[in-house]
Amino acid sequence: MVISQIADGIWRQVEAVQDTVSETFFEPVIRLGVTGLARSGKTVFITSLVANLIDRGRMPGLVAAGEGRIEAAFLQPQPDDTIPRFEYEAHLGALTASTPNWPDSTRAVSELRLSLRARPNGLLSGLQGLRTIHLDIVDYPGEWLLDLGLLDISYDDWTAQTLERIAPRAQAAEYLALARATDGQAKLDEPVAKALAEAYAAYLIQARLDGFSDCTPGRFLLPGDLAGSPVLTFAPLPASGDDGRKTLRREMARRFEAYKREVVKPFFRDHFSRIDRQVVLVDALGAINAGPPAVEDLRAAMSETLGAFRPGSNSFLGNLLGAKRVEKILFAATKADHLHHSQHAQLTAIMEALTREARERARFAGAKTAALSIASLRATTEDRMTHEGTPLDVVRGTLLDSGKQAAFYPGALPDDPAHLLSPARAGAEKWLDADYQIMRFAPAKLSLRPGDGPPHIRLDRAAEFLIGDRL
Repeated sequence: MVISQIADGIWRQVEAVQDTVSETFFEPVIRLGVTGLARSGKTVFITSLVANLIDRGRMPGLVAAGEGRIEAAFLQPQPDDTIPRFEYEAHLGALTASTPNWPDSTRAVSELRLSLRARPNGLLSGLQGLRTIHLDIVDYPGEWLLDLGLLDISYDDWTAQTLERIAPRAQAAEYLALARATDGQAKLDEPVAKALAEAYAAYLIQARLDGFSDCTPGRFLLPGDLAGSPVLTFAPLPASGDDGRKTLRREMARRFEAYKREVVKPFFRDHFSRIDRQVVLVDALGAINAGPPAVEDLRAAMSETLGAFRPGSNSFLGNLLGAKRVEKILFAATKADHLHHSQHAQLTAIMEALTREARERARFAGAKTAALSIASLRATTEDRMTHEGTPLDVVRGTLLDSGKQAAFYPGALPDDPAHLLSPARAGAEKWLDADYQIMRFAPAKLSLRPGDGPPHIRLDRAAEFLIGDRL
């Protein structure tokens, strides 16, 4: 067994060296990770990005596209035979149908390869021909990203942190009552363990629906074929002395370690550790609408998220040795089309403030970071209305639930992000001097001219930051 593991590790390193040499000298590969927490729009982001890279009429902010240096973009089979293909055609069909609808959300890892043929720029560009750059887009749930933070803590630490964090939340009341009534030093009883795990999973599901971000372990939300297995049958139980052999709490700790070993580490090894560019999509407006506790939870989650990355600049030698790092990280506040453009600057400033700690740590390690407010697919139009004698900048769109057209004003975001972040950090339960709302809009019916991708907001600037330097 040991010899087999060593041989497998050596072979992985050999394959990595072969891939790196090929990418460096022949056809460069950009491996872009796309993730985000619940309802942040990962599927729509990837679909619109690919569509707009194929038809680049709406991408002037991507310098290579604006200069006309991208000659062609086409889809190819992804290089990883064991990873499901991102269902680009089906998702684009849903968005461009006569009655458009939002595609299903991310539930597992998927991948798509887009190859671009581009003319180089610079002094020697006339002496060089077209070159091919492969963009491998890896889509994975944000909940799995947060799980990487579990690798560095023990069951006792995770339990203490989790119970302290969820104690004031109404969504956790039922689980906390069950945990307090359970004797962790009693002999393991599977029905009891199952009841605890199901109650904790129910809390996570409700917390996510109510706008909270830090909902770990992520596979409790997306169990897949692991549903009902021992590796997902544990929960945080308060300590009550030394855990005896074959006790419930000792078994919970063992299963927590098994979860890290069998679920989290393979994800890191097989997918996450190979990413060199990353975009983290954030539904900041949803958190603001949910209230100060959700905003503070989002800020803390963004800070913890960076702990999962290995930020820094990549070197040729480092790549050969398997020491790949995330060179660029974009934190993008989605659904900017829910706001009039007059408030986009405020949303961007809030996004910068929410991720400041994470971005400073990444920059210190040598990575480049940015924060943007974007809309991967524009679902609204802008208008101005008068309400009680006051002019309001509004957006108009089709409501997802009723199908009716509506004008919407979400409330004025503050010019200073501290007006939101300070009460959130102070533990406020609600906003004292403002009321923020959010609507769920259906995608607008599209009528695209030849050469144009779907309408968006600043998707071209996001692409320029993430891949522009390689084109």
